Amino acid sequence: MTDTYDLVLRGARVLTADGFGPREVGVRDGVIAAVEPLGAGLSGAEVIDLADDEVLLPGLVDSHVHVNEPGRTEWEGFASATRAAAAGGVTTIIDMPLNSIPPTVDVEALHTKQDVARDQAHVDVGFWGGAIPGNTAQLHPLHDEGVFGFKCFLLPSGVDEFPPLSLDEVATDMAELKNFDSLLIVHAEDAHVIEDAPQTPGAHYDDFLASRPRDAENTGIKDVIDRARATGARAHILHLSSSDSLEQIRAAKAEGVRLTVETCPHYLTLTAEEIPDGATAFKCCPPIREESNRDLLWQGLEEGVIDCIVSDHSPATVDLKEPAGGDFATAWGGISSLQLGLPLVWTQAQTRGIPLEQVVGWMTTGPVKVSGLQRKGAIAVGNDADFAVFAPEATFVVDKAKLHHKNPVSAYAGKELSGVVRRTVLRGGTVDGRTPTGKLIKRGEA
Repeated sequence: MTDTYDLVLRGARVLTADGFGPREVGVRDGVIAAVEPLGAGLSGAEVIDLADDEVLLPGLVDSHVHVNEPGRTEWEGFASATRAAAAGGVTTIIDMPLNSIPPTVDVEALHTKQDVARDQAHVDVGFWGGAIPGNTAQLHPLHDEGVFGFKCFLLPSGVDEFPPLSLDEVATDMAELKNFDSLLIVHAEDAHVIEDAPQTPGAHYDDFLASRPRDAENTGIKDVIDRARATGARAHILHLSSSDSLEQIRAAKAEGVRLTVETCPHYLTLTAEEIPDGATAFKCCPPIREESNRDLLWQGLEEGVIDCIVSDHSPATVDLKEPAGGDFATAWGGISSLQLGLPLVWTQAQTRGIPLEQVVGWMTTGPVKVSGLQRKGAIAVGNDADFAVFAPEATFVVDKAKLHHKNPVSAYAGKELSGVVRRTVLRGGTVDGRTPTGKLIKRGEA
């Protein structure tokens, strides 16, 4: 075996499982082949020497992305979404089964989506399956085709082709998934609580917040925990917003319920108090809550109650996201942040004294744990050679025109953020945003 690598990366701050340190990383055939102390003198056909203000991170993993193609490609698409991911240091995304048409609820629909994505992806792309009424028999075939698990809703999803499951159907599907140890990921808001909440249309954010009360999440999460406990199946709570649920999550995990939980940059960086009336760019479901709630979510992360941070990138066209009059009731509920996740979270983490390696763990090893990816999320021999070159002390102001998201709507426009992604490397090659080099990945194979 030759001692020359395809690529060598060298820097004073390279993040491995042992923390930041001066290291050299050798890449061969798209895989990390060596990690040595700086000065080892690894030889490479290409060499990247990090600048003094740069750190080398593992490529981030975002396991909650709505690409929307095919069917709603005007909302987003694989080309634009994966360019945005790469620009944010994300080298692996897992696509949600909605809001594409068809949704990923059977093998034929999965193949349709894979065919569309195959030649457009600038980062690696995997897929979640969908669990909707009547498709229980499709779950095992989809699992065999390599989906990472199955998403369901406890209330209407916002698109007619992806209806919610009843709690009895949740239990039935969990029992089925237990047979092959797959995972049910759940949008856990209780429909009945929301139906009983005041529904006041208009531009006042307080009215929208009241229409999606914490108790809807708290009840939905309890219902998921109860069924995961009864069936022994694995369950994952999507986009945790209500800090009230942290204690029941903590207790369920301590009891041995097979439960994981995510939250998102918007819940960790934005607050209800700062959202102006009519600013529908901030609308998401469940909603952004108060500052005190945000502080408790951070505490839940630090204590390990919340497992990971992912984007829940859920874009839409400008007319749907920002309707005339700023009516929160009619605006599409979703926030685009695929390109901005790391600097958003890092900017807030710094104010709390949380080190960068912890932030990166929540955005790499956390999603890897949830999804079951095997060769992603860490700079270690044998893993895919996916990296982000990051300048943590550099700053920038968010300019909607410079984002790769297809539609220029951002809740973060004009915000100054810390941390700039200067280069993204996928399997040893720098992502240039012009030539798609991403691969379609399957559970158990990546």
